[in-house]
Order: sequence, then structure tokens, then C-alpha cells
Amino acid sequence: MPTHAMISGRAPAPDGPRLSHGGAAPRGLTAVMCACVVLVVGMVAAVNLAVPLLASSGLHPSASALIWIVDTYVIVFACLVIPGGAAGDRFGRKGVLLAGLLLFAAGALLSALAPGLPLLLAGRAATGVGAAAVLPNTLAVLLHAVPEARKGAAVATWASMTGIGGVAGNVGGGAVLSGGAWRWLFAAAVPVALLLAALTARIAPVSARHDRRLDPLGAALLVAASVTLLLGIVQGPEQGWGSPLVVTGFACSAALFAVWTLVGLRAAHPLLDPRLLRLPALRSACLGMTAVFFGMFALFYVNASFLQYGKGFGVLRTGLGIIPLTVPLMAGARRSGRLARRIGLDATLALAFAFVGGGLLGLSTVGAGTPYAAYAGWLLVTGTGVALALPALSGAIAGSLPPAQAGVGAGLQATTREFGSALGVAVIGTVLTARFTAALPADVEAAGHPRTVAQALAAAPADRAPAVVGAFTSGADAGLRAVGVAVLAAGALVLLLSRLTGRADARL
Repeated sequence: MPTHAMISGRAPAPDGPRLSHGGAAPRGLTAVMCACVVLVVGMVAAVNLAVPLLASSGLHPSASALIWIVDTYVIVFACLVIPGGAAGDRFGRKGVLLAGLLLFAAGALLSALAPGLPLLLAGRAATGVGAAAVLPNTLAVLLHAVPEARKGAAVATWASMTGIGGVAGNVGGGAVLSGGAWRWLFAAAVPVALLLAALTARIAPVSARHDRRLDPLGAALLVAASVTLLLGIVQGPEQGWGSPLVVTGFACSAALFAVWTLVGLRAAHPLLDPRLLRLPALRSACLGMTAVFFGMFALFYVNASFLQYGKGFGVLRTGLGIIPLTVPLMAGARRSGRLARRIGLDATLALAFAFVGGGLLGLSTVGAGTPYAAYAGWLLVTGTGVALALPALSGAIAGSLPPAQAGVGAGLQATTREFGSALGVAVIGTVLTARFTAALPADVEAAGHPRTVAQALAAAPADRAPAVVGAFTSGADAGLRAVGVAVLAAGALVLLLSRLTGRADARL
């Protein structure tokens, strides 16, 4: 796709000295860029560990408020990550990356100091804006700096960090939260972000700027459409699926997505041209990425509460309890490319979705009394599927756009990941809450109509605590089953689209 600079005949304007593509990347650059990815992705997972602490805190959040505490960051991250990548293309990737790290630190500080729910959500939103500026530009900086022969390995390493970041967020978050205060999680992110900003300023090379216009209207429409969609999903159990708020949320979301598409089709320089989604390979890869992160972050949301409430783990042990998921990600991400070349991309993705969906269904059978070893085994199965899927899907999306739009390409795949994460949290939280409230004993339900485990445990007599925990594990099992089936269905659709595309290409 030609950029504005190509059309006008003007070369991209450099914003400083460039690193030759034939030279080696600065020492430590890959490690710093990967650490940035782990920070912003890890925050998505880490906050799930704080859900039980938040539920019993002085904020007294409802079940839907807990989901918004998690999803405000994720949905802002998801919707602005493409503008973040485009801003890097336009104004300089290093500068936008640094600004994002500083904003991330400021938002985390506001979250840590927030006296109430509104300011906490504002801090989460600000942190999400910062993350959206960080993530796409880490990949863009890497792709600019590394030699051509190493770009494939760089993309695979970066893609694996998006999966490992979620696990690192669980482990690191568990360590921080073991002190007993949810505010410590956000406070701990501040010095880490500032340190990474200092390292980035020191070693990241300056890349060329490309004369690509931004699309603030398109970004605003995308954010509004996504927020109203999640509003309908999250508020459904509390307000009722036929309530005016929920119906209006879904209707507004459909209308806003339609307007966003029309605006993008008419704009001379849309941030994300909707016509790109006509490319079958790109469309299938985006759907596949959304499905994988839908399943993985739905698991993260349930995992923290299940291990703490259902199995009696402390918060640190809960963070460590997710480690089996990361073993395949660390060991197999680089090997998945070789497997795809040997058995084909479709077969690799079929295995990936079978492992992810099957692993989630297996986890739904693990009750509070089941040994942790069985839980860990199903985590290994799920992690194997993620390790197979991420490099293949990331490479397909990254290879669909020209080098001048590396930031937008990284933003597109980040959007699909984070939107899948937000949707996974919203869906499993919705199913869990509906099943949990239906399974509560009548006497506990009558004591204030609790909607969270913390509320139910506070309202119920001590001898009714096992019944409350049983209701929760029933809800968690139902949520994991729903998500597992959805992942398998999405995987089947991705493979069907791929086969149909292959047959169409063969006839041309």
C-alpha cells in the first residue's frame, strides 16, 4: 500500500541518524524492547490477581465494576494501539515509545493513589493510552534495527513475549501483591516503566519518519464502538439482557462500527483501511489472533480467583501457579516456524486451536478438590497451543503491510490481541457471574443479593463458605467451557476460510 509520501513523490523525513539495515542492532536492544512488551502485556494479566483484593477492599466494587477495572486498560490499549503505531510512523518511533513509557508510569501512579473507583478507572485508562504507544513501536524499532536476515527471528521473539508477558504478569504480580495491598501492584510498575524509558533513550536507534496522516475521528469511533459493545456484555447479567442499557449498548456498538467502516472507506488516508480486511489471509490471521487471546486472558481472569478461592492458594502461590502455561511458550515459540514449514500452516493452526480449546475444556473439569498436578497438565496443553499459534499468526499479519507501515502493522496485530483479551475477560466474567448467582444457596442469595465471592462470603455465615466457593467454581467451570467451545469454533472458521481462499487462488 503506498504511503502519502510515496504518492506525493517525497521521501520520508528522517528524524535523526538511521541505523543501516546491514549492520547489527545495538547491544541489548532486543532485550529492552522485549522487556517493554512484557511490562505492558503483563499488566493485563497482573491485575487479575488483584481481583480478590479489590473485591474485598474499601472500594466495594460490584461484579461489573471489577470487570471494568480489568477491561478499561485493555480496551483503551486495544483501540489506540493502531493510532500509537501510526504516530510512531509519523513522528518517530523512538520518541513515541518514550512518551508512551512515561504516560504508562503516570497512569500507574494515579491508579496506585486513587481514593475511589472513578480515579482508579481514569488511571487505568491513562495507562492503557501509554501502553498503546509502547507496544507497536517496540516491534517497529526492532524491525528497523535488525538485518533483513534476522527479521523473522525478531518477529518470532517479539511475538513470544506477548504470550510470556501474560505469564510474567501473573508471577510478578503475585510477588508484589503478596504484601496484601492491591495499590502496590500499580506502584511497582512506575519505577519499571521509568527504567525502561531511560534504557530506551540510551540504546534505541532513531528511525525515519513517514509522512502518514493520523485519523483521530476513526480512532474515536473505534474506541466508542468497542466500549459500547463491552458495556452490553458486562452489564447484561446485572441489568438483564433485555434492559434498555444493554440493548442500547449493543445497538450503538453496531451503529458505531458501521460508521467507522464508512468513514474509513471515504477517508483519503484512513488509519486502518477497512479494505485491508478483504485480504483473506489477513482477515483469517486477525480472527485467529483474537481467538487465541480471547481464550488465554479469559483463563487469566478466572485463574487468579479459582486458585485463591477454590484451592486456598496465597496470592504469590497463585501467581506461580500459572507457570506451566509458559513452559511451551519459552521452549517452543522458535520451533513452531519449522513445524509450520514441515506440515503446513493450516495443519499447525489446526493443532494450535485444538490444544488451546481442548486445554480450556480440560481446565473446566478441574474442581476445587482435584490435585494441582491435573490443573498444571491442562495449562501445559493450553500453552502448547498458544506457542504454536502466536508466531505463525504474527508473521502473517506483519507480512501483509509494507515496511513504511510497520508501526500500523504491529498495531493491527496488537489490536486483535488486546481486543480478544478484553472480550475474553468480559465474556467469562459475564458467564461466571450469571452461573455463580444462580448456584448460590437461597439463604446466601437473600442476604444482600451478592454478586461477587467477596460479597457472598461477607454476607454468609462461616459454615456456608464452602457453598459459596462451590457456587464460584461452578461458575468458573461454566465460563471456561463456554470460552473453550468459542475458541474451537473460531479455529474451525479460520481453517475453513483458509481452505476456501486456497481453492479460490488455485482457480485463478
